[in-house]
Amino acid sequence: MNNPPARLFALITLVFAAPLAGATDYVVATNGDDANSGTESQPWRTLQHAADSVGPGDTVSVRAGDYAGAYIENSGTSNAPIVFKAFDGESPSITEDNPETPDGINVEGASYVTVQGFTVNGRSRAGIRAATCDHVTIRDNRIDGSGKWGIFTAFCDDVVIDHNIAANTGEQHGIYVSNSGDRPIVRNNTIYGNTQAGIHMNGDISNGGDGVISDAVVENNVIWDNGSGGASGINCDGVQDSLIRNNLIFDEHASGISLYQIDGGAASTGNRVLNNTILIAPDGRWALNIQDGARNNSARNNILLNANSSHGAVDISGDSLDGFNADHNAVTDRFTTNGGDSVLSLSDWRSATGSDSNSFIASSSGLFTNPGGDDYSLTSTSPAIDAGETLADVPNDLLGVARPQGAGFDIGAYEREGSGGDAEPDPILADGFD
Repeated sequence: MNNPPARLFALITLVFAAPLAGATDYVVATNGDDANSGTESQPWRTLQHAADSVGPGDTVSVRAGDYAGAYIENSGTSNAPIVFKAFDGESPSITEDNPETPDGINVEGASYVTVQGFTVNGRSRAGIRAATCDHVTIRDNRIDGSGKWGIFTAFCDDVVIDHNIAANTGEQHGIYVSNSGDRPIVRNNTIYGNTQAGIHMNGDISNGGDGVISDAVVENNVIWDNGSGGASGINCDGVQDSLIRNNLIFDEHASGISLYQIDGGAASTGNRVLNNTILIAPDGRWALNIQDGARNNSARNNILLNANSSHGAVDISGDSLDGFNADHNAVTDRFTTNGGDSVLSLSDWRSATGSDSNSFIASSSGLFTNPGGDDYSLTSTSPAIDAGETLADVPNDLLGVARPQGAGFDIGAYEREGSGGDAEPDPILADGFD
C-alpha cells in the first residue's frame, strides 16, 4: 500500500484540557525570545528553555513553525502533570534533534509528562523517546522517517502511547516499548512502512531489571506494510499477562503477532490475543507465531489469513502448546508445530492440539467489504458475523462499537453495526487516509 499523501501529515487540531487552577500556561513561538516571560504576547523561543523552566501543572503551548527538540527532565505529579502540546489549531514541527540526545523530544527520568500534537520528521534516532520514567503520555503526534524508531520507551512504567502516527523508520520499529516497563498502553495508533516491527515490546534483560513487560494493553491499532526487514506487526519478546485486542494488521511482510523469548527475561506467557484481524502479504511469514516456551496463551475470535502459500495461520512450537487456548478463529488452512517443517490442515490441527473446534477456513473475498481497497470491515454476508464467542475482555470493537450487535460477537477487529445495516467505515478512511 502506498504511503498517505503528504497533506495528511498536517497536524489535526488538538485541544487539551484546561490546566489545573494555579498552574501556569506558557507559550513558545518562532518569533519569541527566551528572555521573555513566556506569555502569549511575550512567548519564549525554544522548547528547551520551556523544558528547563516548567514545573507541576504547567502547560507549554507551541505555536506553528519549526523547532529543535527538547530534553525534558522536570516532573509533574498525578494531579498536576506537565504538558507540552501544540497551540490550539496550529502545527508545530520538530526539525532538529534535542540538545542532549539524537532524538526529537526526549523525556528522561521524569514522571507525569505529556507530549501531544507535534509533527516530528526525519530525526536521527527516535522521533519521541522516554526513558527511566513513569506515567508519560505520548499522544496525537505524527512521526515520520526517523532513523531508528518512531516512538521509543525504556524502563518506563505506565506509559500511554495513544493516537499517534509512526511511519517509515529507516532501521527498526514504529513503536518500541522496551526494558521491563510494566503496564504500557499502546492504543489507537496508525503504524506503517517501518523496516521491522510495527509495535515491538522487548523486556531485554541484558539492560537490567527483570526483563519482562507485564500487563500491557495493545489495542485498536491499524498496522500495515511493516516488516520488510523482519519482525512482526506486533512483536512480543518477554511479554506476560497482556491483552492484545482489536488490532487491524495487514500487508505485513514478516509475521502478524509474535509471542517469544530472545532478549526477554522470561517466556511470553499468559497473553490474550483477541478479536484481531491479521492478513499476511505474499512475502510474509505466519499470522500468529508463538515460540520458546510461550505457554498459557489464548487466541480467540481472530481472523488469521495468509497470502503466502508456504505459510499460514499459526506457527506454535511444541514447548508452547501447554495451556494454549484457541478457538472461534477464521483461518487460512495451514498450521504448524515445528516451524513449517510439516504442515497441518485445520482438521489435522484440531486432532493434534485440541484447539479451534469452532474455527473455520475463510478468505478475504468472503469476509471483507473491500479487501482490494483495504477496507476490512465485514460484508453483510460475512461468515465472521455472530460467529465469535462472548469475551468480557473485548466489550467494543476497533471503532468503539459495542459488542455484540447481533446474536453473538463477530470475529475480527470489527463488529458489524446493526442487523443487516451498512458496513462500518474502514478505519484508515475514518482517520482521514485514502
